[in-house]
Amino acid sequence: MKFKLPQYAYLLGNRGILKDHMRRLLVEQHEVDRTVYKAMTTDKTLPLDIRLQVQRLFETEVPRDSAASRVVNRCVLTGRAHGVHRFARLSRIMIRQLAHQGFLPGVSKASW
Repeated sequence: MKFKLPQYAYLLGNRGILKDHMRRLLVEQHEVDRTVYKAMTTDKTLPLDIRLQVQRLFETEVPRDSAASRVVNRCVLTGRAHGVHRFARLSRIMIRQLAHQGFLPGVSKASW
């Protein structure tokens, strides 16, 4: 899956959005490398010295930002990192504003 940054993110100039975009690209580029290195370091059939050499190679050649756990789900409009819904990639605040303005079809205020 290729991640594409929306054009308006460059206009906003939000540093968090750009950092997140770069991390997502690094995760995509180094996914196979990380998998191979991890498999080799946890393989008990290999001798310990070889596993340690592979571990050192892994630490030096693969960037830390290429780990999937370092990717932060951010709002694509504001760059907010907390309260972001995964399905829409929008923060709770932006979902509320867009729903009030009528830009989200099928979403209305609750009443019972």
